[in-house]
Amino acid sequence: MLRIYFSADDIARTRLAPAPDQLWELVLSLHMLRGQRGDLLFGDWRRTTGRRIRTLTAEPRWRRLMALTPTMGYFPDFLTPIAGTQGLEPGLEAIRATPVAMLDRELRHLAADRRLPDDIAPVARGRSDALVELTDTMRAYHEHAIAPHLPVIGQATERDRTVRARAMLDGGVEGLLNSLRPLMEWSCGELRIPGHRPQEIHLDGRGLLLVPSFFCVNQPMTMFDPDLPPVLIYPVSRVSDTVLLPDRAERSALSALIGRTRATLLEMAGTGCCTSDLARRAGISVPSASEQAKVLRDAGLLVSVRDRNKVVHQVTPLGWAMLEHDGQGPPA
Repeated sequence: MLRIYFSADDIARTRLAPAPDQLWELVLSLHMLRGQRGDLLFGDWRRTTGRRIRTLTAEPRWRRLMALTPTMGYFPDFLTPIAGTQGLEPGLEAIRATPVAMLDRELRHLAADRRLPDDIAPVARGRSDALVELTDTMRAYHEHAIAPHLPVIGQATERDRTVRARAMLDGGVEGLLNSLRPLMEWSCGELRIPGHRPQEIHLDGRGLLLVPSFFCVNQPMTMFDPDLPPVLIYPVSRVSDTVLLPDRAERSALSALIGRTRATLLEMAGTGCCTSDLARRAGISVPSASEQAKVLRDAGLLVSVRDRNKVVHQVTPLGWAMLEHDGQGPPA
């Protein structure tokens, strides 16, 4: 069982992440790709993704990534730095900047339970070319396995955040934590996660970041090293319209026409979304989201209006017509 101990300061500093952590989603989806207990909703996604990454899986760098992310037991914390909450690229940059001592320590820990490929050694030594290759592999996998489904993942996360926010509004942080039953149990300043490997975390005034995850299906997860920024990854609640539909992603004519990122942003904008929200949901930087929104606006697919200190983007009738033709029209 995982036990997390809160002080009054920790309760005050506990918060809900604004979006899924792109690196946790990546690692957990790699687990899902190989099959997990309770993963029946991901069968179609697994088959389609397997076809999409066939070329990537034939390369030696894929074998190294898989060796670093075993489905059972420990996997290194450096693969899921806190910067992943800011988007994919900030997270990958943080991986490349991992201190050598941390790389060496964590890969020694991983090697204690399983034999690692000999060519993992350059990663353990912090060689820049090895870390660049690793993050390039992670980016390539994300592009094929996760990016096509960001609208659905974002929708599921936003719905879950609404439930948690309402619980927090009604009952404070204790209401928020109690809303996560039966995944976890809260009482007397202690959060308990049954079924987790034995671990204790004393927050010591740092607070806890709760991160909703689409690819987490069984139980909440956290970092192995208790000295790292405290996070708790938990499964989002699922309904029928937040199931991955890989066939739609594969045949998307709109993605082929304007590019996957712009098609994703167009669908996410809906009836109103600010630039930072677009960036967060799509897992890209705010400047990149702003640049892509401008392209969509210049094409007449988005209209942007300033609301005090932020810019809100809305899909135009032409944009909705394109989404509807692609099977992604406005909600009824």
